[in-house]
Amino acid sequence: MSPTHFTFSTAFLLGLTGLAFHRTHLLSALLCLEAMMLSLFLALSLWTLELNSTSSSVSPMFLLAFSACEASAGLALLVATTRTHGTDHLQNLNLLQC
Repeated sequence: MSPTHFTFSTAFLLGLTGLAFHRTHLLSALLCLEAMMLSLFLALSLWTLELNSTSSSVSPMFLLAFSACEASAGLALLVATTRTHGTDHLQNLNLLQC
């Protein structure tokens, strides 16, 4: 395994373990998701550079666009839950309640 592959897989796994174990606040969960998306974007960008193919050079931009949409939707949910519940603690949120 090359050092770049090890770095990207480690960054992705750190984001995944942060998402799995540190679920106290909604903001920390969103940051872990963004770290995972950033590591996937960098890995996909370097993969297309290694292949020197023009057909797959647009896929990192699609991933970046979807990541930006996911971040804006997550921040909108963060603002909405903070306004309605008064906090962003995930333990205080009950999804079955209207």
